[in-house]
Amino acid sequence: MKRLVFTALICFFTAGVFAQVSDTVKTTTDTTVVKVKKKKFKLGFGNDAAQISINSEENENDTTYYHASKAPGFSFGLTFSRFDLGLATLIDNGSFTLSPNNDFLSYRQWKTSNVGFDVIQFGYRFNSAFKIYISGGFDWTHIRLRDNITILRNQPVLTYQEDDIDYSKNRFSSSYLRIPLSFDFRSHDDARGNRFHFIAGPDIGILLNGRVKQISDENGKQKFNDDYHYTKLRYGVFTRIGYGAAGLFAKYYFNDVFENSPAQKGLKNFSFGITIGW
Repeated sequence: MKRLVFTALICFFTAGVFAQVSDTVKTTTDTTVVKVKKKKFKLGFGNDAAQISINSEENENDTTYYHASKAPGFSFGLTFSRFDLGLATLIDNGSFTLSPNNDFLSYRQWKTSNVGFDVIQFGYRFNSAFKIYISGGFDWTHIRLRDNITILRNQPVLTYQEDDIDYSKNRFSSSYLRIPLSFDFRSHDDARGNRFHFIAGPDIGILLNGRVKQISDENGKQKFNDDYHYTKLRYGVFTRIGYGAAGLFAKYYFNDVFENSPAQKGLKNFSFGITIGW
């Protein structure tokens, strides 16, 4: 996972370089700038003479800029955007405290994380202030377990065993293909070329894999893959708000984290953190 995040960051900063170039081009393609220079003339006599302005090419001090927005249109392509890095929280039937049935999932909050990004998108721009697009990407949730347990594979319900091993890392993870539908409300560019974004919409996730990763002196590094009864198709909502290239995100999923495991009924996932790139 560390290598994946490192690679993602390299891709983001590389994309940032190209974004600088594309921003320069955008100035000339997205916006038509028309210069109208005005020259003032007096009508009447004395200090109270009225003033009017007419178009002129001579006065450099009175220049008015009129910005014409680019026409609506479709867009499609590869991207590296909406890089999310934050904390994940389990909500047990409306409570942040785990019930006795789920106490074995007790986790370290500051080491339980959510990471994700989009790699492709298709959208339609209605005007400079509103755009809608559907995108595809990847999303990981890493639960850092407190207890020395092992979540068992190929069990009829979510099952664990207690171990006589002191794990320095005991991580229980899920990975999803994420497909969010985004409604992007944007301000006009300010003097620095930045804008505010408010984005919200539904999010669908398709399970790719579940994994247990453990590190101990006795067994070294171990990885076990299985679906671990993670919900195969999850659905929820998200929101993003920010300025320039960065902002904040929050995600909440309506269905349970696990399926076909009655003891975990009502256990849901909520994530929040920072997001980079729009």
